[in-house]
Amino acid sequence: MATKLKAVFSEEKNPRGIPKAPFIADVEEYLGGPNAEVEGTLKSFQDAIAKYRYMDANLAQRRASLEEKIPDIKKTLDMVEYLQERREGKSKASEDDDLADLDDEDESGSTKPLRTTFELNDTLFAEAEIEESDTVYLWLGANVMLSYKIPEAIALLKSKLSGAEISLNNTVEDLEFLREQLTIMEVNTARVYNWDVKRRRQRREEAARVTAKGRSDE
Repeated sequence: MATKLKAVFSEEKNPRGIPKAPFIADVEEYLGGPNAEVEGTLKSFQDAIAKYRYMDANLAQRRASLEEKIPDIKKTLDMVEYLQERREGKSKASEDDDLADLDDEDESGSTKPLRTTFELNDTLFAEAEIEESDTVYLWLGANVMLSYKIPEAIALLKSKLSGAEISLNNTVEDLEFLREQLTIMEVNTARVYNWDVKRRRQRREEAARVTAKGRSDE
């Protein structure tokens, strides 16, 4: 049975190593002749379908996780880039085009502290004042937070965003590939089953003809 299961999958694979399901054009030739048994083949097909469905479920979960993660990375990157622009005076430079607008400065001419709100829990927010700093703290997952200089944080976030987007594209591509292979295996299963039903019917009809012929000869 193990040998038969290996024969189900094609040697051809997609770029992530998922095996391709071959389409069975000639069922009788694939099975090995008109008298071949089909129970083992149908079982191996069901095992192959189960493997594809397991991979499909895992990839669907991965896709959902990436689609939730990518917007968070983008928001964090936008915020860190804003802090860098603010620190370098780039955002203020664009405001200087309006010579009358000096609301971002206090009487001493220094830049006002940046005020924002942050989430304490799902329903509670607090106001905070962000001091000028060249360091930010990033959550890396698994309850781990590390400090980075702003340029290092931007480089890290851009790298993570690029990697996540590539991973999402690959996952979507793999899901489409898997669903195509599932369809092929389901068609293969139906073709083998229908071939066996047709063969059984032909055998019954032949047996009936032989019986009827024997009776007529008597």
